[in-house]
Amino acid sequence: MANKSKFIDYIDEALEKSKETALSHLFFTYQGIPYPITMCTSETFKALDTFEARSDDIVLASYPKCGSNWILHIISELIFAESKKKYEYPEFPILECGDPEKYQRMKQFPSPRILATHLHYDKLPGSIFKNKAKILVIFRNPKDTAVSFFHFHNDVPDIPSYGSWDEFFRQFMKGQVSWGSYFDFAINWNKHLDDENIKFILYEDLKKNLAAGIQQIADFLGFSLTGEQIQTITAQSTFQAMRAKSQETHGAVGPFLFRKGEVGDWKNLFSETQNQEMDAKFKECLTGTSLGAKLKYESYCQA
Repeated sequence: MANKSKFIDYIDEALEKSKETALSHLFFTYQGIPYPITMCTSETFKALDTFEARSDDIVLASYPKCGSNWILHIISELIFAESKKKYEYPEFPILECGDPEKYQRMKQFPSPRILATHLHYDKLPGSIFKNKAKILVIFRNPKDTAVSFFHFHNDVPDIPSYGSWDEFFRQFMKGQVSWGSYFDFAINWNKHLDDENIKFILYEDLKKNLAAGIQQIADFLGFSLTGEQIQTITAQSTFQAMRAKSQETHGAVGPFLFRKGEVGDWKNLFSETQNQEMDAKFKECLTGTSLGAKLKYESYCQA
Protein backbone atom coordinates (compact mmCIF):
# COMPACT_ATOMS: atom_id res chain seq x y z
CA MET A 1 0.00 0.00 0.00
CA ALA A 2 2.63 2.48 0.99
CA ASN A 3 5.93 3.81 -0.14
CA LYS A 4 7.82 2.09 2.64
CA SER A 5 10.65 4.61 2.85
CA LYS A 6 8.31 7.55 3.59
CA PHE A 7 5.16 6.09 5.11
CA ILE A 8 6.76 3.66 7.57
CA ASP A 9 9.68 6.01 8.28
CA TYR A 10 7.20 8.68 9.36
CA ILE A 11 5.42 6.26 11.70
CA ASP A 12 8.75 5.06 13.14
CA GLU A 13 9.80 8.66 13.71
CA ALA A 14 6.53 9.48 15.50
CA LEU A 15 6.91 6.38 17.69
CA GLU A 16 10.47 7.39 18.54
CA LYS A 17 9.25 10.83 19.64
CA SER A 18 6.48 9.18 21.67
CA LYS A 19 9.01 7.20 23.72
CA GLU A 20 10.23 10.43 25.29
CA THR A 21 6.78 12.00 25.70
CA ALA A 22 4.71 11.70 28.87
CA LEU A 23 0.93 11.52 28.39
CA SER A 24 0.57 14.85 30.20
CA HIS A 25 2.80 16.48 27.55
CA LEU A 26 1.43 14.69 24.48
CA PHE A 27 -0.90 17.44 23.27
CA PHE A 28 -0.69 21.02 22.09
CA THR A 29 -3.79 23.06 21.33
CA TYR A 30 -4.35 24.80 18.01
CA GLN A 31 -7.53 26.81 17.46
CA GLY A 32 -9.12 25.11 20.46
CA ILE A 33 -8.41 21.48 19.53
CA PRO A 34 -5.72 19.21 21.07
CA TYR A 35 -3.30 17.54 18.65
CA PRO A 36 -0.39 15.14 19.33
CA ILE A 37 3.01 16.89 19.37
CA THR A 38 4.51 13.70 17.93
CA MET A 39 2.63 14.16 14.63
CA CYS A 40 1.50 17.78 14.27
CA THR A 41 2.99 21.26 14.68
CA SER A 42 1.46 24.74 14.75
CA GLU A 43 3.83 25.71 11.89
CA THR A 44 2.37 22.94 9.71
CA PHE A 45 -1.18 24.09 10.51
CA LYS A 46 -0.30 27.63 9.45
CA ALA A 47 1.24 26.33 6.23
CA LEU A 48 -1.85 24.18 5.58
CA ASP A 49 -3.85 27.31 4.73
CA THR A 50 -1.68 27.70 1.61
CA PHE A 51 -2.28 24.12 0.42
CA GLU A 52 -3.55 23.98 -3.16
CA ALA A 53 -6.09 21.24 -3.69
CA ARG A 54 -6.90 19.84 -7.13
CA SER A 55 -10.32 18.95 -8.46
CA ASP A 56 -9.24 15.29 -8.80
CA ASP A 57 -7.87 15.01 -5.22
CA ILE A 58 -9.63 12.38 -3.12
CA VAL A 59 -10.17 13.55 0.46
CA LEU A 60 -10.89 11.04 3.22
CA ALA A 61 -12.17 12.65 6.43
CA SER A 62 -12.66 10.72 9.67
CA TYR A 63 -12.24 10.94 13.41
CA PRO A 64 -9.28 8.76 14.55
CA LYS A 65 -9.90 5.00 14.79
CA CYS A 66 -12.91 5.07 12.48
CA GLY A 67 -11.43 3.07 9.60
CA SER A 68 -9.35 5.58 7.63
CA ASN A 69 -6.52 3.09 7.00
CA TRP A 70 -9.09 0.63 5.67
CA ILE A 71 -10.54 3.17 3.23
CA LEU A 72 -7.06 4.35 2.19
CA HIS A 73 -6.33 0.77 1.18
CA ILE A 74 -9.61 0.41 -0.72
CA ILE A 75 -9.07 3.64 -2.67
CA SER A 76 -5.49 2.61 -3.50
CA GLU A 77 -6.82 -0.69 -4.89
CA LEU A 78 -9.50 1.12 -6.93
CA ILE A 79 -6.84 3.37 -8.47
CA PHE A 80 -4.66 0.34 -9.26
CA ALA A 81 -7.58 -1.58 -10.83
CA GLU A 82 -8.39 1.30 -13.16
CA SER A 83 -4.92 2.68 -13.98
CA LYS A 84 -2.77 -0.47 -13.47
CA LYS A 85 -0.42 1.80 -11.52
CA LYS A 86 0.35 0.99 -7.90
CA TYR A 87 -0.56 3.99 -5.74
CA GLU A 88 2.41 5.24 -3.74
CA TYR A 89 2.36 7.56 -0.73
CA PRO A 90 5.30 9.94 -1.22
CA GLU A 91 4.26 11.59 2.08
CA PHE A 92 2.44 10.40 5.18
CA PRO A 93 -1.18 10.56 3.94
CA ILE A 94 -2.72 12.50 6.84
CA LEU A 95 -2.81 16.02 5.47
CA GLU A 96 -2.16 17.88 8.73
CA CYS A 97 0.76 15.66 9.83
CA GLY A 98 4.38 16.31 8.91
CA ASP A 99 6.62 19.30 8.30
CA PRO A 100 5.41 22.64 6.86
CA GLU A 101 7.31 22.11 3.59
CA LYS A 102 5.28 19.00 2.67
CA TYR A 103 2.64 21.10 0.86
CA GLN A 104 5.26 22.45 -1.53
CA ARG A 105 6.52 18.91 -2.22
CA MET A 106 2.95 17.72 -2.80
CA LYS A 107 2.64 20.05 -5.79
CA GLN A 108 4.89 17.61 -7.67
CA PHE A 109 2.80 14.49 -6.92
CA PRO A 110 0.84 12.91 -9.76
CA SER A 111 -2.95 12.86 -9.71
CA PRO A 112 -5.05 11.57 -8.14
CA ARG A 113 -3.69 12.36 -4.68
CA ILE A 114 -5.32 10.73 -1.65
CA LEU A 115 -5.55 13.16 1.27
CA ALA A 116 -6.60 11.68 4.61
CA THR A 117 -7.53 14.02 7.45
CA HIS A 118 -8.97 14.01 10.98
CA LEU A 119 -9.87 17.71 10.80
CA HIS A 120 -13.24 19.36 11.22
CA TYR A 121 -14.89 20.50 7.99
CA ASP A 122 -14.24 24.16 8.80
CA LYS A 123 -10.53 23.55 9.56
CA LEU A 124 -9.80 22.21 6.05
CA PRO A 125 -8.02 24.40 3.48
CA GLY A 126 -10.51 26.43 1.46
CA SER A 127 -9.02 25.23 -1.84
CA ILE A 128 -10.58 21.77 -1.23
CA PHE A 129 -14.05 23.30 -1.54
CA LYS A 130 -13.14 25.93 -4.13
CA ASN A 131 -11.76 23.27 -6.48
CA LYS A 132 -14.57 20.81 -5.67
CA ALA A 133 -12.43 17.85 -4.62
CA LYS A 134 -14.49 14.79 -3.71
CA ILE A 135 -14.69 14.05 0.02
CA LEU A 136 -15.45 10.68 1.62
CA VAL A 137 -16.48 11.03 5.27
CA ILE A 138 -16.29 7.83 7.31
CA PHE A 139 -17.94 7.45 10.71
CA ARG A 140 -17.99 4.64 13.26
CA ASN A 141 -20.20 4.35 16.32
CA PRO A 142 -18.69 6.35 19.22
CA LYS A 143 -18.51 3.46 21.71
CA ASP A 144 -16.38 1.21 19.47
CA THR A 145 -14.34 4.25 18.42
CA ALA A 146 -13.51 5.03 22.06
CA VAL A 147 -12.52 1.42 22.83
CA SER A 148 -10.35 1.18 19.70
CA PHE A 149 -8.67 4.50 20.56
CA PHE A 150 -7.95 3.27 24.12
CA HIS A 151 -6.41 0.01 22.91
CA PHE A 152 -4.27 1.87 20.38
CA HIS A 153 -2.81 4.01 23.18
CA ASN A 154 -2.34 1.15 25.60
CA ASP A 155 -1.22 -1.63 23.24
CA VAL A 156 1.38 0.12 21.06
CA PRO A 157 4.60 -0.17 23.10
CA ASP A 158 6.00 3.34 22.51
CA ILE A 159 2.83 5.43 22.69
CA PRO A 160 1.96 7.06 26.05
CA SER A 161 -0.66 4.90 27.75
CA TYR A 162 -3.53 5.59 30.12
CA GLY A 163 -3.66 4.19 33.66
CA SER A 164 -7.00 2.52 32.99
CA TRP A 165 -9.97 2.37 30.65
CA ASP A 166 -11.91 4.54 33.14
CA GLU A 167 -9.25 7.26 32.92
CA PHE A 168 -9.27 7.18 29.12
CA PHE A 169 -13.09 7.26 29.01
CA ARG A 170 -13.13 10.42 31.14
CA GLN A 171 -10.65 12.14 28.82
CA PHE A 172 -12.48 10.93 25.69
CA MET A 173 -15.78 12.33 26.93
CA LYS A 174 -14.10 15.67 27.72
CA GLY A 175 -12.47 15.74 24.27
CA GLN A 176 -9.00 15.72 25.84
CA VAL A 177 -7.57 13.21 23.36
CA SER A 178 -5.74 13.58 20.02
CA TRP A 179 -7.85 15.59 17.55
CA GLY A 180 -10.32 16.49 20.29
CA SER A 181 -13.92 15.49 20.82
CA TYR A 182 -15.65 12.86 18.69
CA PHE A 183 -18.90 14.70 19.24
CA ASP A 184 -17.53 18.11 18.22
CA PHE A 185 -16.12 16.47 15.06
CA ALA A 186 -19.53 14.86 14.39
CA ILE A 187 -21.53 18.07 14.97
CA ASN A 188 -19.18 19.97 12.65
CA TRP A 189 -19.43 17.47 9.78
CA ASN A 190 -23.17 16.85 10.27
CA LYS A 191 -23.95 20.22 8.68
CA HIS A 192 -22.25 19.22 5.43
CA LEU A 193 -22.99 15.53 4.81
CA ASP A 194 -25.49 16.35 2.06
CA ASP A 195 -23.23 18.88 0.34
CA GLU A 196 -22.19 18.38 -3.25
CA ASN A 197 -19.05 16.23 -3.63
CA ILE A 198 -19.41 14.68 -0.13
CA LYS A 199 -20.18 10.98 0.44
CA PHE A 200 -20.94 9.49 3.87
CA ILE A 201 -19.69 5.99 4.70
CA LEU A 202 -20.59 4.04 7.83
CA TYR A 203 -17.89 1.66 9.13
CA GLU A 204 -20.54 -0.79 10.30
CA ASP A 205 -22.18 -0.89 6.85
CA LEU A 206 -18.79 -1.74 5.30
CA LYS A 207 -18.36 -4.56 7.81
CA LYS A 208 -21.79 -5.91 6.92
CA ASN A 209 -21.42 -5.78 3.13
CA LEU A 210 -17.91 -4.85 2.00
CA ALA A 211 -18.49 -5.44 -1.73
CA ALA A 212 -21.53 -3.13 -1.79
CA GLY A 213 -19.57 -0.45 0.10
CA ILE A 214 -16.62 -0.68 -2.30
CA GLN A 215 -19.00 -0.39 -5.27
CA GLN A 216 -20.55 2.77 -3.75
CA ILE A 217 -17.10 4.29 -3.21
CA ALA A 218 -16.09 3.41 -6.79
CA ASP A 219 -19.28 4.97 -8.19
CA PHE A 220 -18.83 8.16 -6.15
CA LEU A 221 -15.21 8.57 -7.26
CA GLY A 222 -16.02 7.80 -10.89
CA PHE A 223 -14.19 4.47 -11.25
CA SER A 224 -15.72 2.11 -13.83
CA LEU A 225 -14.88 -1.40 -12.68
CA THR A 226 -16.28 -4.82 -13.50
CA GLY A 227 -18.02 -6.98 -10.91
CA GLU A 228 -15.00 -9.27 -10.99
CA GLN A 229 -12.65 -6.38 -10.18
CA ILE A 230 -14.87 -5.31 -7.27
CA GLN A 231 -14.81 -8.88 -5.92
CA THR A 232 -11.01 -9.01 -6.17
CA ILE A 233 -10.68 -5.74 -4.26
CA THR A 234 -13.18 -6.99 -1.68
CA ALA A 235 -11.11 -10.13 -1.04
CA GLN A 236 -7.96 -8.00 -0.63
CA SER A 237 -9.73 -5.57 1.70
CA THR A 238 -11.23 -7.81 4.36
CA PHE A 239 -10.05 -7.11 7.88
CA GLN A 240 -8.24 -10.46 7.96
CA ALA A 241 -6.39 -9.73 4.70
CA MET A 242 -5.42 -6.25 5.88
CA ARG A 243 -4.21 -7.55 9.24
CA ALA A 244 -2.14 -10.29 7.59
CA LYS A 245 -0.21 -7.67 5.57
CA SER A 246 -0.24 -4.91 8.21
CA GLN A 247 3.43 -5.16 9.16
CA GLU A 248 4.44 -4.95 5.52
CA THR A 249 2.15 -1.96 4.84
CA HIS A 250 2.37 -0.04 8.14
CA GLY A 251 5.52 -1.28 9.86
CA ALA A 252 5.72 -2.08 13.58
CA VAL A 253 2.44 -0.31 14.35
CA GLY A 254 0.48 -2.32 11.73
CA PRO A 255 -0.87 -5.14 13.93
CA PHE A 256 -2.11 -2.52 16.43
CA LEU A 257 -3.86 -0.49 13.74
CA PHE A 258 -5.72 -3.63 12.67
CA ARG A 259 -6.44 -5.07 16.11
CA LYS A 260 -9.96 -6.52 16.00
CA GLY A 261 -12.14 -4.43 13.72
CA GLU A 262 -15.23 -5.82 15.42
CA VAL A 263 -18.61 -4.18 15.82
CA GLY A 264 -19.77 -4.24 19.46
CA ASP A 265 -16.36 -4.64 21.12
CA TRP A 266 -17.39 -1.79 23.47
CA LYS A 267 -19.50 -4.27 25.47
CA ASN A 268 -16.25 -5.73 26.86
CA LEU A 269 -15.24 -2.45 28.56
CA PHE A 270 -18.17 -0.08 29.10
CA SER A 271 -19.76 -0.03 32.56
CA GLU A 272 -23.47 0.69 32.87
CA THR A 273 -22.69 4.22 34.11
CA GLN A 274 -20.42 4.83 31.11
CA ASN A 275 -23.13 3.51 28.78
CA GLN A 276 -25.62 5.93 30.22
CA GLU A 277 -23.17 8.83 30.00
CA MET A 278 -22.38 8.15 26.33
CA ASP A 279 -26.08 7.62 25.49
CA ALA A 280 -26.92 10.97 27.10
CA LYS A 281 -24.10 12.70 25.20
CA PHE A 282 -25.26 11.22 21.90
CA LYS A 283 -28.82 12.33 22.61
CA GLU A 284 -27.65 15.86 23.48
CA CYS A 285 -25.41 16.23 20.42
CA LEU A 286 -26.81 14.11 17.60
CA THR A 287 -30.36 12.82 18.19
CA GLY A 288 -32.66 14.35 15.56
CA THR A 289 -29.78 15.21 13.21
CA SER A 290 -29.05 13.75 9.79
CA LEU A 291 -25.84 12.15 11.10
CA GLY A 292 -27.60 10.87 14.22
CA ALA A 293 -29.92 8.81 12.00
CA LYS A 294 -27.11 7.64 9.70
CA LEU A 295 -25.05 6.29 12.64
CA LYS A 296 -27.81 3.77 13.57
CA TYR A 297 -26.93 4.30 17.22
CA GLU A 298 -29.77 2.16 18.57
CA SER A 299 -28.59 -0.81 16.52
CA TYR A 300 -24.91 -0.57 17.38
CA CYS A 301 -24.68 1.18 20.76
CA GLN A 302 -27.60 -0.02 22.82
CA ALA A 303 -27.19 -3.54 24.14
